Amino acid sequence: MDTGLLIARLILGFGLAAHGAQKLFGWFGGYGLKGTGVFFEGLGFRPGALFAAAAGLGEFGGGLLLAAGLFGPGGPALIIVVMLVAMVTVHWRNGFFSSKNGIELALMNTAGALAIAFAGPGAFSLDRVLGISQLSQPSTTWVVIAAAAVVAMVNLAVRRRPAPTPAS
Repeated sequence: MDTGLLIARLILGFGLAAHGAQKLFGWFGGYGLKGTGVFFEGLGFRPGALFAAAAGLGEFGGGLLLAAGLFGPGGPALIIVVMLVAMVTVHWRNGFFSSKNGIELALMNTAGALAIAFAGPGAFSLDRVLGISQLSQPSTTWVVIAAAAVVAMVNLAVRRRPAPTPAS
């Protein structure tokens, strides 16, 4: 089980950290904060650069924490916040499949983060090395995941929906 958790943490964690690096630094073909900020403005998140930085940090930082197995459910919670907001604002209207920019990938990222949060990071984690595995207690995990859901809802609540474009 510990080896499986390590593999899942590394793949999901580094994958999401790379996705966040696209937003933050423009690495891996990303648009960086400026370009991502323009995209976020178009989604109704103003100021766009601030929301782009928050999303990028959630993915980058959450992904690195998850990969390292550090701070229990904290990394997965950061990922879940970003994925919930992405599902609602970008992907939901496109259906399920990622080939049509649907929720498929964001939903799978969320499911993976949830599964690892509740399973705990396993023996091959910094939490175990540092002796802080108690952060992954079920009660703590429930509180942290619930807080992530609330943060996502607040993020969506402060969004200013873009003005409809006139039909041609």
